[in-house]
Formats: sequence, structure tokens, C-alpha cells
Amino acid sequence: MMTIARFIPALSWLKTYNRGQFSQDATAAFIVTMLLIPQSLAYAMLAGVPPEVGLYSSILPLVLYALFGTSTSLSVGPVAVASLMTATSLAVIAEQGTASYLTGAITLALLSGAMLVIMGVMKLGMVTNLLSHSVISGFISASGIIIALSQLKHILGIQAHGDNVVTQLLSMLENIDQFKPITFVIGVSVIAFLLLARRHAKRFLITLKVPEASAASLAKTAPILGVLSSLAVVYLYDLQSHGVAITGHIPAGLPNLGFSLPSMELVKELALPALMISIIGYVESISVGKTLGAKRREKVKPNQELIGLGAANIASGVSGGFPVTGGFSRSVVNFDAGAVTQLASIMTALGIMIASLLLTPMLYFLPKATLAATIIVAVTTLIDFSILKKTWQFSRSDFYAVLATIVITLLLGVEVGVASGVALSIALHLYRTSKPHVAEVGLIKGSEHFRNVKRYEVETSPQLLCLRPDESLFFANATFLEDHIIDTISQRKEINHVVIQCSAVNEIDFSALEMLEALNLQLKSLNIKLSLSEVKGPVMDHLECSGFLHHLNGKVYLSQFQAFKDITQASDS
Repeated sequence: MMTIARFIPALSWLKTYNRGQFSQDATAAFIVTMLLIPQSLAYAMLAGVPPEVGLYSSILPLVLYALFGTSTSLSVGPVAVASLMTATSLAVIAEQGTASYLTGAITLALLSGAMLVIMGVMKLGMVTNLLSHSVISGFISASGIIIALSQLKHILGIQAHGDNVVTQLLSMLENIDQFKPITFVIGVSVIAFLLLARRHAKRFLITLKVPEASAASLAKTAPILGVLSSLAVVYLYDLQSHGVAITGHIPAGLPNLGFSLPSMELVKELALPALMISIIGYVESISVGKTLGAKRREKVKPNQELIGLGAANIASGVSGGFPVTGGFSRSVVNFDAGAVTQLASIMTALGIMIASLLLTPMLYFLPKATLAATIIVAVTTLIDFSILKKTWQFSRSDFYAVLATIVITLLLGVEVGVASGVALSIALHLYRTSKPHVAEVGLIKGSEHFRNVKRYEVETSPQLLCLRPDESLFFANATFLEDHIIDTISQRKEINHVVIQCSAVNEIDFSALEMLEALNLQLKSLNIKLSLSEVKGPVMDHLECSGFLHHLNGKVYLSQFQAFKDITQASDS
């Protein structure tokens, strides 16, 4: 059972489930369902698929994640960035509203799910370590602006297109003569209502004697009130006949489950976009899961999360949906509403099923401007340019990487933006590690501690060069250390011994080993000895296996103090 529980984490909380937990989960499920219905419809519109597909993408994925995920609070479903990336990826292969477009969306979900599961099985949860948090924040902020602009056409009641701010703005300017005042009033009214509700709804509910904890959760379900009120206004005043675009007929019923292998040509076209959606979705999801998990002291397992999200996306594809991931807003609502296990998500899925069966005919008169307003208000939480100020003050290299990601995403679109974000994250890591901090160290008088000669008053010897590289040695930085040593000894002719303090070196790859061998020979030809100190066990094992230590013209010292003491005493004698 323990082995099975490793692959199906739900078994661990099901064993101790009780009536009190059921009551908490049921309350949270009701509140999240109220939030998820308008969100699902809105994000389906953003992704370019029929409204009911948004509902389909919020049923089985919730159930599958509940079984295989490790976060008790994460709520899975359509989210803004993944929906935008879906629309952008499919725009080049099919036209919205066609069967080919929907097939592409389903294929994206299946590919994304398969990739995530494979990454989880291969224990590649550390993939998030390759992505700079600041760069991803910049990409998400820029994506938020593109998403908001893409929905502005529905608020204005005009036709527009484009996958970046330039094409979007130009397209809207070209079609501004189509502007519909009534649609604009509806959209702006819903935006104003949602913003006011975000700021004042909790306080208002508390004045009505609603408990503070419940008020905070209920306040976040304001979008459902926006949906119902705008729908009623359109129906009562027959506004669709005055040019207000409505969702129209939404088929009632549950998704038809099925799986058909997509063509290899379609797979080739969508493989890279699916990978990008998988990575960004996983980063967003694991961040939310860890943040909420820390509040409950629960451990979120990255590799199992990959499997959980992968299963959710496969379930979305099988039920005719598009890519999904853990959403920040609904997960926070789920957490604040008191959900204690993933059964809350399963009950939410049941709520969405009931809505799909019974409520969709009532949404016929729902104005698209309302859904657009819901998206615009939701994505305002994604836009945070304070990262620019923070990185400027802390790290200029981070600042330039974030700025480049934002500008590229805004001007060239999310696909190029996410690719550049990943590339810049890796480039930033390689840049930093290719030029590691290498300190010349000396002995602090009266102790056995060695510190940077530029920061402390220390004892040194003119014949001895003691260097401490503050990074593991590998192909990207090996030459940098070698050049640093050669440059230093060329300027200080009195040096006859070099000691590399390896206290910060956790690994040495083959390229770095070759550098050390070449450096050893070069120093030997100059009658300069090369020694190592404080070499860690695993590194020492590799050096011994390679045979390098047999050719080392100096010694390997247990401590830097021992090396300094032996060499300086030998020089004095």
C-alpha cells in the first residue's frame, strides 16, 4: 500500500478522512465552483475555443490531479497565460471556430500531458531551477498586458487581431469605427464592479455579519454576480439586437470522452509550443503549490507534481479540452475557503458537471464583454513591473535579462517571449558561472581562518598565491580560473607556489580536469608548484580515479591553514 500511495498520493489522506473535513471541503468546493464557471468560459474565449470547452477542461483534470497531485490546496483548470499560449500556438495552423482548431487544442493538451508525465517519471522536477524567477516574472507580466489588450476588442465591440502589442493596437485603431457604446458601457461597468468588489466586498460582507474567513472567500466569487447581472440586463433590454455580442447557444451536457492519435504532421507543429506551455504551466503551478503548502507545512513533491499535472492535461485532452495547470486565484480561494484535501477539487468537478448539464442554456445572453472584463481584471494581478526596480537595485544582469524578456514578449508575442525567457535564464546562469568570484585569500592573524585580501587585514606571503574559487569547476568557467592564475603569476614574478582552496568546489567535470592537468604542467615548467586544499570527498574520489593526483607537482592539504603554514615555513627556511 505504501508503494501504491507513492504514485497515488490521494490514498494517504483518504485513509484518515472524516466528516469534519468533508464539511470544510464541501464549502470550499461550492465557492470555487462559483468562481470557476465564469473563469472557464472566459479562458475558453481567450484560448479561441467554444465556451463549453472551458467547462470540459475543468472537470476531469480536477479529478485526475486530486488523485495524483501532492498539494491539498492547488486547483487545476484553464488559466490566463496557458490559454493565451494555446491561442497563439494554434493561430498559425488553423482558424478559430473550425474543427481543425479544436483538434489542435486537444492535441496540445495531450502532448503537454505526455511531456509532463515523462518528465515526472524521469524525475526532472528540477527543471524549474533552470529558469530565473525574475525572468519568468517579467514574461508573465508582459503576457498579462497582451492578454488584457487582446480582450479590449470585446469591451469596445470591434474586430481585432494580433499576438503582440503592436499588431493588436494597430488592428484596433484600424477598426475603431466599429465601436459600440452599449457594449463598452457593459464591459466598463463589469470591470468597475469587479475592481470595487476586490477592494470593498470583504468589508461589506463583514458588516452583514458574515464571518471574516468566509467573507474573504465569498468576496472572490464576485465574477458570478457580474455574469448574472450583465446577462439579466442584456436579456431584459434585448441588447443583442443593438449589437451587443453574446455567447449564444452553449450545448448542455458532458464531454464525450475519446482519444484519437493526431497526425504526425500536427504533432511536429505543436511539439515545441506544447513543451513551452508545459514548462510555464508547471512553473506557475509548483510556485502556487509550494506557497500554499508552506502555510500548512506540507511538502509538495516536484516530480509527483509533474505526473499530477500531466495526468490532468491528458484528462483534459481526452475530454475535448485544452491545456490546464494550477491557477493562482482559484487555488487561493480554495485555500482561504478552508479546503483541507483534494476531495474539494473532486466536488468542484461535480459542481461544474451540474453546471454543464443544467445551467448552460441560461448563459445564452451572456455578453462577451463580461467575459472579457473578467479576464482583464483577473490578469491585473499578473502584471508586476516592480521586478524591474528590484533587479536594477540588486543585480544589473538580472535587470537586463528581465527587461529583454518583457520587451521581446510585448513586441514579438508570447511564443518568442517564453523561448527567449528560457534562453535568457540559461544564458544568465552560464554567464554567472563562467565568471565565478575568485578571491585571493590570506590568514586572519591569531586564527586559522582565511578571508579575501581585499576585505580583511590578513597575512600573506609574496611567494605564495592562495586562491578560493567560489563555484564548482566545469566547462564554462575552467578557462576563466586558468587565465586568472596565469595573469596573476605573470604580474608577480616572486610567486613560486599556488594553492587552490576548494572549499566551495562541489564538482569538477572533465573539462575542468583537463584544465587542471594543463595548468599543472604549465606551472611545473615555470618551477611553480600547484597544490590543492580542503578538497571535498566526492571531488577527491574523481581526482584519484583520473590519476591527476599522481602528476600533481604540489600536495593536497587537509586545510588551507596547514597549506599556508607548511609552505611559508619552507620558504623561510
